[in-house]
This record gives sequence, structure tokens and C-alpha cells, in this order.
Amino acid sequence: MTILEINQLPLSQFQTYFQGVLEHSPQYATRVAQIRPFADFTALFQAFKKTILEDDLNAQLTLIRAHPDLAGKAAIAGELTQESAREQKSAGLDRLTPEEFAEFTRINTAYRAKFSMPYIVCVREHTKESILVGAAERLEHTQEQEISKALEEISKIVRLRLQDLVS
Repeated sequence: MTILEINQLPLSQFQTYFQGVLEHSPQYATRVAQIRPFADFTALFQAFKKTILEDDLNAQLTLIRAHPDLAGKAAIAGELTQESAREQKSAGLDRLTPEEFAEFTRINTAYRAKFSMPYIVCVREHTKESILVGAAERLEHTQEQEISKALEEISKIVRLRLQDLVS
């Protein structure tokens, strides 16, 4: 869909079209729709990013916690969103060896224990190996650093998901 078409969508169609851009958080699409018209893709992306970053901390934490663990229970149960399933598959997280799966489970558990949220990384920019290396490094961060990093990674995910939707 082009920016011109996006700018002309009725609110309900805009919400539906962009509801998957942020994991289980369609309220952001609703808020971004109110900012139209957008001059170009960058303006659309910046509207999503600004809406996320200007939200209050509790809302940001809710957004972060709406994301699934990488190669976690939701993936095994086939309960990932279409977008997350495609992204995890792109990094090979659907084809882990038992040892790799055990390592992802260990990292997810340690990360959640320390930060009370899932480890978020833009998996389309990584391999399963680089995801694990990054997780180990990020376990050394503070809560504040990790919230900031999670929002940064969510912004990267948003950009890529928008690129999939906008021509």
C-alpha cells in the first residue's frame, strides 16, 4: 500500500492494516492514525516510534512484555503472531538443536528473572548465534538500560514490519 492510500484509509481499516506492527498492541496503530497525513515512509515510521517513546513507563513495559520469548513456549505451541513466527523463522529459531533450545531457554529464564520482561532483539538483523551472544552481554545491563534497549529493538522491528506493509 502506498503512503497516499494509507493516508486515505478510514480509521478502522488503518487500525486493522497496522495492528500487527507492534506485538499485541493495536492501540499504537489507533494513535498513529490520528497523526495523518504522512509525507512519506519515514514520517509514518517516526510517528510509530514517537508514539512508543513518548508513552509512559507503564505502557512501555506493557508493550515490551507483550513480546514473546525467543524460541519459547509460544513458539512451540504455535501461538506466535504471524509477524513473530516469520521473524523467528528468519533467524533459524524454528530449527534449533536440543542444545540450542536449552541455551535459549536458559537465557530467556535468566533474562526474565533479572528484568521481569522478555529479551527483545530485532531477530531479522541476527543469527541464532548472535542473538545468544547479545543476550549474554545484555544480562550485564541495568533495568533502565534494558528498557531503553528493548524500545530501541522494538523500533527496529517496527521499521521492518512497516517496510513489509508500505510500498
